[in-house]
Amino acid sequence: MTARWPVRRPTESAALRAVGRSARPQPSVPALMAALLDASERRDREGTVLCAHRVVRASEPEVGE
Repeated sequence: MTARWPVRRPTESAALRAVGRSARPQPSVPALMAALLDASERRDREGTVLCAHRVVRASEPEVGE
């Protein structure tokens, strides 16, 4: 077995470029609101905060619109 040094690891900028190449579908605002209500009913504080932030981000207009 031969060792190769240094081990190549992706950098943050390379990872961001890779993510930017493919569009990820955004969930609809009604689906996010339902998840927010569900997390709230379950008294899941972290889930409530995550869902609330996703609702805000999904309702903001995209840059260039």
